[in-house]
Amino acid sequence: MSEFPQRIVSLQPSVSVTLRDLGLLGRVVACTKYCVDVVPELAGSGRLIVHDSWTAQSDQILAAKPDLVIASVPYQEKAVGEILRAGLPFLGLSPRSLADVYRDITMIASVAGATERAEQVVSNMRSQIECVREKSAGPSVSVYCEEWGKPLIHSQPWVAELVEAAGGKFLGTPGKQTDAETIRRSEPEVIIAAWCGAGDRVPLEKIIKDRNWQDTPAAKHGRVYCVQDEFLNTPASTLIAGLHAVAYAIHPDRFAQPTGIRRIRCD
Repeated sequence: MSEFPQRIVSLQPSVSVTLRDLGLLGRVVACTKYCVDVVPELAGSGRLIVHDSWTAQSDQILAAKPDLVIASVPYQEKAVGEILRAGLPFLGLSPRSLADVYRDITMIASVAGATERAEQVVSNMRSQIECVREKSAGPSVSVYCEEWGKPLIHSQPWVAELVEAAGGKFLGTPGKQTDAETIRRSEPEVIIAAWCGAGDRVPLEKIIKDRNWQDTPAAKHGRVYCVQDEFLNTPASTLIAGLHAVAYAIHPDRFAQPTGIRRIRCD
């Protein structure tokens, strides 16, 4: 019998992405519908579809007969209680920074017996970030990044790090609530919206008009973007796609337009 878990329940897309990167999808016996959206290899596999770490239900988890449950942010207290009530080995992750993301990849790999693969994944992420940093050198551009629109919430700290690597200055406090007037007064040169769970369906024209942002430098120069949700809100290797989207938004003259980013001209 293997000393490493062979039946894993993944309760967030970031966990499923990491398990895919580590070559461990074959051990996933249950995951969320959001995991399938981000990791389509999980579709049609006969795996159980369960609620995520925000709405977890212990009976669903137990039905999968796992030997390990892995969850990550966001959590809800009641859902955590449901996970613990299942009485199974549980790995709960709560990353904030890129360093945390690297640590979590390594931790999952260590628990599952795939340490060498983790080193490759983290090394590749670091390398791509440094390549973008070198190509983005120069005066910084002010960037407002938003992960939710009602209320307005700044993107997470790892996004702030990606913005900095791409030659931007992140406006506001990562992960904290703000308001339209504060952002208007900060005069962002670039606006990026990546709403949790919204895919690429952020109504850019509407938010600029409704928030009275027409006179911001970003709107005047048509530098208002929507980035695919999971590229910035899934703390895993998926963030590299987000990095390339952010780099294009900040330096469209230096980077080719990648998939997963949509631009609107606010004339």
